[in-house]
Amino acid sequence: MRPINTLTSTAAPLPLPNIDTDQIIPKQFLKRIERTGYENFLFYDWRRLQEGPDAGQPNPTFVLNKPEYKGAEILLAERNFGCGSSREHAAWAINQYGFRAVIAPSFADIFFSNAGKNGIILVRLTNAEVETLIQRSTANPQHKLTISLEDQTVTDAEGFHATFDIDPFRKHCLLNGLDDIGLTLLHEDKLNAYESNHQKEFWLSPKANIA
Repeated sequence: MRPINTLTSTAAPLPLPNIDTDQIIPKQFLKRIERTGYENFLFYDWRRLQEGPDAGQPNPTFVLNKPEYKGAEILLAERNFGCGSSREHAAWAINQYGFRAVIAPSFADIFFSNAGKNGIILVRLTNAEVETLIQRSTANPQHKLTISLEDQTVTDAEGFHATFDIDPFRKHCLLNGLDDIGLTLLHEDKLNAYESNHQKEFWLSPKANIA
């Protein structure tokens, strides 16, 4: 997992509440056995026209299909982002698409946990603060935000300044690029020592003194 501290980027506004994980990554893609390659399936149904002669083609009105928002590393959304099922694929798809942070008034609990373990900063701001940022990024796709994880702030060049709370342990993991595997490997020496001793003492191992 890549460490992250200060992120300065344009933001893609998605002004909808209750965006669930089935919209973030539809269920048909959960059958894949790989953990990579999900960026093409992020918001799959919304990114494509569903009716008419051009059904299946990119929907030009959807924010991620607009060239002016290409490369945005921050996603803006309304309350209760990531509700629905507990699929970790939703965090994989967001991360692999290139978003390193999501700003919203609130997040579903399981998605919040999954996102943190996949290197995504989730920033909770007030409804009014999020609305301000959505309006600015909609009016000007080149509008940039700066998220400082160390300072726990969100700012822009127009005077916007907001603070956000984050659990100290989650903050430590994001700053140092530590997912569950990385945390475990911090204790690699102790784990190796345990395995070595366990092999010697395991009751099924041959014992020289057994008659």
